[in-house]
Amino acid sequence: MYQLTDDTALVQSVDFFPPIVDDPYVFGQVAAANALSDVYAMGGRPLTALNVLCFPVKMPLEQVGDILRGGADKVAEAGAIIVGGHSIKDDEVKYGLAVTGLIHPGKIITNSGAKPGDRLILTKPLGTGIIATAVKKNKAEPEQAEKLNESMAALNNIAGESMIEFGVHAATDVTGFGLAGHAYEMANGSGVSIEIIFERLRLLPGAIAHAQAGALTPGGNANQCFLENKVEFASSFGKYVYDIVYDAQTSGGLLMALPEDRADDFLNFLRERNVEAVEVGKVIPPIRPDRRDRTFIFIK
Repeated sequence: MYQLTDDTALVQSVDFFPPIVDDPYVFGQVAAANALSDVYAMGGRPLTALNVLCFPVKMPLEQVGDILRGGADKVAEAGAIIVGGHSIKDDEVKYGLAVTGLIHPGKIITNSGAKPGDRLILTKPLGTGIIATAVKKNKAEPEQAEKLNESMAALNNIAGESMIEFGVHAATDVTGFGLAGHAYEMANGSGVSIEIIFERLRLLPGAIAHAQAGALTPGGNANQCFLENKVEFASSFGKYVYDIVYDAQTSGGLLMALPEDRADDFLNFLRERNVEAVEVGKVIPPIRPDRRDRTFIFIK
């Protein structure tokens, strides 16, 4: 963040990655939506974006064009503009954006402001890593792949640009560290613990079945290794619950902590605008205040 005036600051972020879907245009949309989410998670409004593109020499130029077109269309949907970018030759295609947004320096939302009593809202379903793996293995149904693409390409603009109005204390976009990892970052940064009710989580169609069939990602396994002494599960849960909570997400939703008396109004506001947000848990006092490195996430 770079402050320009008393009431105006720039917020900047960059994100890019290899394809998670086969369709070049959809890949461009997903990569752009993912990069834009970093600005939305702070309560900012995207202003400009620069393309970041790597591609093999032998890649058909029409596919390169489709990627860039997908990104440009998603940026336009966000009310921002592409102002340039840079490309290089590489063995594998990679695409994303460097995004610049506007934000009030006194109203920045971080992932470290959650307070005991806050209710937690999540704006997208989980399971992108699991379903994407199933797609790569030709195990996913067409409808499951369609829902995956639709979810990953959806902007977090409505929630992101409304958080300040509804008094959100803390927020993060749920991406590579999975729900458990990003919730832990929020809890640890805020000096609290977090309780998540698994049955309230929205899941992509087929996520449970594919998790049970072993369609898992290296990222999800790494998350579990890092968080194994920081997350506690109800003893009755099967392994698939662990796999879903640790699953590394691409272009996931916003996880937001806000005052108890504002949550219902915010949920209604989002749902009226076709954001299928759900309340997934609450913020509780730290279970081990003397050991901040062992802040717990409880999955019930």
